[in-house]
Amino acid sequence: MNFLAVIILAAVFADFILHLLADILNLKMLRNDLPEEFKEVYDTDRYRRSQIYLRVNIRFGWIASFIDLALLLVFWFGRGFPFLDGLIRGLNQGPVLTGLLYMGTLIVFKALISLPFKIYDTFVIEEKFGFNKTTWKIFILDIIKGTFIALLLGTPLLASILAFFEYTGSNAWLYCWGAVTLYLLIVQFIAPTWILPLFNKFNPVEEGALKDAIMSYAKSIQFPLENIYVMDGSKRSGKSNAFFMGYGSHKRIVLFDTLIEQHTIPELVAILAHEMGHYKKKHIQKMLSAGILQIGLMFYLLFLFISCQPLFDAFYMEYISIYAGFIFFGMLYAPIDFFMSIFIQAFSRTNEYEADRFAVETTNDSVSMVNALKKLSVSNLANLVPHPLYVFLNNSHPPVLERIRAIKDITDPAK
Repeated sequence: MNFLAVIILAAVFADFILHLLADILNLKMLRNDLPEEFKEVYDTDRYRRSQIYLRVNIRFGWIASFIDLALLLVFWFGRGFPFLDGLIRGLNQGPVLTGLLYMGTLIVFKALISLPFKIYDTFVIEEKFGFNKTTWKIFILDIIKGTFIALLLGTPLLASILAFFEYTGSNAWLYCWGAVTLYLLIVQFIAPTWILPLFNKFNPVEEGALKDAIMSYAKSIQFPLENIYVMDGSKRSGKSNAFFMGYGSHKRIVLFDTLIEQHTIPELVAILAHEMGHYKKKHIQKMLSAGILQIGLMFYLLFLFISCQPLFDAFYMEYISIYAGFIFFGMLYAPIDFFMSIFIQAFSRTNEYEADRFAVETTNDSVSMVNALKKLSVSNLANLVPHPLYVFLNNSHPPVLERIRAIKDITDPAK
């Protein structure tokens, strides 16, 4: 085992142990006493149910993570990478097609391992706690559609990246950076119109008080909005949400149908004001720009390590190849990606506070915003008191109690 193998192995175990520690601390934060802010909307039994839901999910996550780690180590030290490489090379295809077959086989292998966990999570855990609305037909069709889209969009991109590194020399990382950036922008553009409708129905909000209230608010902040869409999220889950995506005439603000059922019109306006706040404050563009910069760094480092002999020796590989280098570099890059993700999530949490402030100040209705956050937390059985380390490592949103207190500070700074 060479020095790079030791670094990768140490990173893998450090990530596993750190997240395990965060989960344990998160469980220790659980208390029977309901936070004062939620006593009006949360009954004791449902609050305890939310804590059971958290425990079940964390312990299930431990099992999944342990099995993933064990299988990785068995495949790695059982010399599965060179064995698979020998099989694929034996087909005598060109470097790009060989790379697609090698990486595709590993992706399929990983997906098959994950499938039983996904099934158990959907049809056992989510079913037990009253969230699952997914039928087996929808579940299977989602897999088929997702696979089709991944092949249709992902295969040409991956083939291009392999070809750039194989044939374009020292500028390969720049070409790849440009190609992936273009790909991300195209997906952002076409997803609302072409991809999402493959999985859900999106219907314009019906004429009436809700639409009038939303359109009136949008006009008051000069937000260009032609329509708001309702998504049939209830066909998969009882959880509720709202989101914004797309650009120009293709941008969409989407409400889950479950959200409309559970909230008043002022609360729905507050939720959408938060989403519009992300747009007005350019959070989406900033997050996308940060992601693109991260991709550029990754490709540059990949270029430096793609033909590094010790990296291939760490995985017992006899032959150096671009496609295997992608896989191995991904594992070497994991610690950098870990720290980058912490930074991006912290940035995202700051954006959430800023969007909350925008919503409160432009609607002049902090009560509806707070009530909306409370109802979302109750309906989704959210953890009200996560441990700070867990939030630091995992969460793109601040804890709901911190958001509520920040909103109250906006309206009453002296409090």
